[in-house]
Amino acid sequence: MAGVLFSAVPGLAQDPSEVPYLVVLGIAQDGGVPQTGDVAHPGWTDPGRRRLVVSLGLVDPTSGERWLFEATPDLPEQLYRLDTLAPTDARPGLAGIFLTHAHLGHYTGLMFLGHESLGAQGVPVYAMPRMADYLRTNGPWSQLVRYENIVLRELADHAPVRLNERLTVTPLRVPHRQEFSEVVGFRIEGPNRAVLFIPDIDSWDEWDAEGTRIEDELARVDVAYLDATFYADGEIPGRDMSGFPHPFIMHSMARFAALPEAERAKVRFIHLNHTNPALWPGTEARRTITASGFRVAEESEVVGL
Repeated sequence: MAGVLFSAVPGLAQDPSEVPYLVVLGIAQDGGVPQTGDVAHPGWTDPGRRRLVVSLGLVDPTSGERWLFEATPDLPEQLYRLDTLAPTDARPGLAGIFLTHAHLGHYTGLMFLGHESLGAQGVPVYAMPRMADYLRTNGPWSQLVRYENIVLRELADHAPVRLNERLTVTPLRVPHRQEFSEVVGFRIEGPNRAVLFIPDIDSWDEWDAEGTRIEDELARVDVAYLDATFYADGEIPGRDMSGFPHPFIMHSMARFAALPEAERAKVRFIHLNHTNPALWPGTEARRTITASGFRVAEESEVVGL
């Protein structure tokens, strides 16, 4: 894959080609960039101005297994990108898909596994109980279950799922709109490093109230992909954004400002709305983020585990 950015594992003794890794397959909010109806956006004609919906791929080069985090509306292109980076003869060649919740950008890509498209067989889909029940009892998703295109595997909060002898995934329930399902993030642990993935959360303060501090979770991992849907209030003209259910990047940076530099350097903002100025290199927003010790996730970046 052109433009891959690899984050190596410090002090690694084994062959780097054998290290499990995550690859960022999308960084945008559910609607992608450009968003539907934005006819003037340059992304319609310039691929460099496009951003795919938030997703991570997980690869174990030794076992040949691959997993997705989120099944987005961009799943066909994201699966192609994963195939380019980690080729397989199988179709879709997925040992599983982990879903965070039942909002547009996070599960609707499952439709491409159905008989009208790929016609997959027995792809494990990891989901919390309400999420699994939603898929099981509502069409067209129920057809995927009935035709055994997918096999539902229920998760439990804070209960680790051992994928193989080297990889573990732990769901972490977070406060966010739960119209149809629970909402979770994931801690993804390899033999050398761990990554936190929380694309959606209402606020860090609400998680505090539920007994979990983001700082404590940050201390347990080496890289953290965190909800960065909006940069700051005022980003959407004519809208009072004070009640929007996401921690603005400015709020997150203020909360993390007192952390040691090494802790701040773990944070990579992801799930950016099409209005978010931090999407683009060279903007004042991006410069502020970098100067404060943080990063914005980039599509195709790879993190060794």
